[in-house]
Amino acid sequence: MSLNVIDLIKGQLGPALVSQASSQLGESESGISKAIGGLLPAVLGGLANNSSNPGVLDAITNASSSGILGNLLGGSSNNSIITTLLSTIFGDKLGGLVNSIATFAGISNNSSSSLLNLVTGATVGSIGKYATDNNLDKSGISSLLNDQKGIVSTLLPAGLSLASLNIGDWAKGYKFDNDNDTIKTTASEEPKIEVTRSTTSSGTFPDRNNNEGGSSIWKWLLPLLLLIAAAYFIWKQCDKKQTTTTTTATDSGKVVTDTANTVSPADTAGTAATTSKVDENIDLNGTSLKGYKGGMEDQMITFLKSDGYKNAKDDAALKTTWYNFDHVNFKMGSSNQLEAGSEGQLQNLVAILKAYPEAKVKIGGYTDKTGDEAKNLKLSAERANYIKSWLDKQGVGSQVAGADGYGSQFATVDAKASDAERAIDRKMAVRFAK
Repeated sequence: MSLNVIDLIKGQLGPALVSQASSQLGESESGISKAIGGLLPAVLGGLANNSSNPGVLDAITNASSSGILGNLLGGSSNNSIITTLLSTIFGDKLGGLVNSIATFAGISNNSSSSLLNLVTGATVGSIGKYATDNNLDKSGISSLLNDQKGIVSTLLPAGLSLASLNIGDWAKGYKFDNDNDTIKTTASEEPKIEVTRSTTSSGTFPDRNNNEGGSSIWKWLLPLLLLIAAAYFIWKQCDKKQTTTTTTATDSGKVVTDTANTVSPADTAGTAATTSKVDENIDLNGTSLKGYKGGMEDQMITFLKSDGYKNAKDDAALKTTWYNFDHVNFKMGSSNQLEAGSEGQLQNLVAILKAYPEAKVKIGGYTDKTGDEAKNLKLSAERANYIKSWLDKQGVGSQVAGADGYGSQFATVDAKASDAERAIDRKMAVRFAK
């Protein structure tokens, strides 16, 4: 079989799940994504190492009917199939794996452990579903897992070292340097250099300095190469920092680009607002809303309390500041099915509008750069209008001035980037309007 099992699992671990896991575990979305990126090949590698283990094959066979895929965030930690399976494939190395991933991703060990259960559930659930859909018996599942050994070692992210854990042949020899993201071979793999020395016709050795010249060059060249690699890594990290591109549309429908950092309305210096991702109570005139300090609700309420909306003369004074929803996501490819947990933040928006009945808002929808642009525009517009209709049903429709879809016109991440990196462009946003 040439199937890459990773492709079966990716659909279960998309941006919506990353966002929900981030909220539930109190970690950054980048840390969650990084941890999943390291855990996925590790778990698949562990299964591949035990491709003939009856317990592993039973777990995968029963996974399809256990409902694991339907409740990854809520049921993975306490699922006996998963806990038994992890003990089987990693044994006493389980703690070391959790710690290595936590250090690599910059998250707590508890979060790393929870994500390990989640990724394991997604993996066995996806393989089990594939086996059921394709009528694979245990022998077929075993062959499928065995075929993955040549794949998983290439999927380990740079910066993650699992070689010291000795958790399988696929992980041996892949040691990475966390500081420079450069591949290092193990000691047994260091290239051996043999130096042969010839004599002159008189039997004397050639000038020693000439022989040492070739090897001594590495004394300065190797540090230089490492310095260049470190500089490149730092540059790439800085290059990932992105500003938020906001958009507005005139009444005639002509799109106007407003490229600026999304800022708190009270921030006159223009500094990007920081979202600390700590779930807490946001005060709305004595009513508590669940949200993030510096998040959408907090910024909107701060602006309204400052009389910024009341003092804005016209729509032009409001069009440059959009507020991205933290947790409003649609199911992949859908324009009328929200991901679980999305309605909570929409209800917060309803509460804000009801508390400030004079305020009006506009909804915006965006996509990433992949796919057909005409379809992206249509999808983003349908999603924006779906939220507008949803708000209308909640009794605040008169406060929604409009809804537009901008497709990928203002996407900032390259289409060839990973799905997790492109998630920043697939968003819904709201701004105040007159």
